[in-house]
Amino acid sequence: MTISPIIDAVLNRPYQEYQLEEPIEIDELPTPALVVNLPKFESNLMKMASFSRSTEKGVRPHAKTHKCPIICKKQIDHGAVGVCVAKVSEALSMANAGVDSILITSPVTTKAKASVLDLVASRVENLATVVDSTKGLEVLQAQLDFSRSVGVLVDIDIEMGRTGTRDVDTVLRIIEEIDADERLVFKGLQHYAGHLMHIASFSERKEKSLALWDKVNDLVTVLDSKEISCDIVTGGGTGTYNIDCEVDRLTDLQVGSYIFMDQEYRIIASKEADHFEDFDVSLTVACTAISQPWKGAITVDGGYKSFASETVEPVAVDLPGARFKFAGDEHGVLLLQKGEQELSLGSVRQFVTPHCDPTVNLHDNYWIQKEDGLIHSIWPVSARGCSW
Repeated sequence: MTISPIIDAVLNRPYQEYQLEEPIEIDELPTPALVVNLPKFESNLMKMASFSRSTEKGVRPHAKTHKCPIICKKQIDHGAVGVCVAKVSEALSMANAGVDSILITSPVTTKAKASVLDLVASRVENLATVVDSTKGLEVLQAQLDFSRSVGVLVDIDIEMGRTGTRDVDTVLRIIEEIDADERLVFKGLQHYAGHLMHIASFSERKEKSLALWDKVNDLVTVLDSKEISCDIVTGGGTGTYNIDCEVDRLTDLQVGSYIFMDQEYRIIASKEADHFEDFDVSLTVACTAISQPWKGAITVDGGYKSFASETVEPVAVDLPGARFKFAGDEHGVLLLQKGEQELSLGSVRQFVTPHCDPTVNLHDNYWIQKEDGLIHSIWPVSARGCSW
């Protein structure tokens, strides 16, 4: 295969935890450094697991958020029905590390990617993918050569306009062709409304999300009328996790950011508060103060190459009045409020990420902080850069 060197590069990446010989302080980190507060991380795991049990809705967490097989396995250990990935390369990374229940949530339409999916199928006990066109299905059928059957979900687009089909006849045609291929098994439907996740008002978010799910239910009713079994109806996200659970036919939630949280989520309302505080901020980026061009501001060693942001800026954990201003690829300037304590050069501060998913993709490792405040181990971001 022409892309085999790239496949080999994914398969050769580390995916196991590395224990430090001696724990280190935060200010000993090679900054900018991606830090996971383990107690808060585990609290988020348990909160979502408890919610899943109480609502009798499964969770199928999205690994595109963390790109880490260690975290996938912890999520499955806490009751997740499996994990999602956005791309075949992410699936390959997770499969290589022994994650055995994976749903690929983006359509595959090229021979090269279908071949990678075929390779993943040979390593994963329970693999499923989505399609939204007969063309995509034909590409899969032309490349699949495996002993295990692959599950297929039809991706539905109601309003977002990113992936998915809005045509009922296309859905029925895809299902018919899946049923005619013994290598494939129709599993159900996927519906994701990512454009709703950060609506500031909880009531508006709820109204719009449930209205879209009503249209998905109409399609499920069509399948029921034709005696087509729809075992999985999956979708939703962190912003609507406690909204979409009200949808009767929904089987599982594709939550992602809940495990870490970020500033884009913190500023929207939750069901019971003006700010989204359902889960703890467990992910930060540690940066070092390296320069002070003028009084009241200090430069840190983290910029666009350390934080990904489309809308908001990083927020200093212990300096709520300070404002972070991007100052290029490698630097950020922290603007201090009048009367706020000056930072000393060489000191390390932790920042809430603007958007956790793409920020993670900028780093090689998570530095794991335990209850004592010290860094004890490293988790590789094994699927970093796996965007194909």
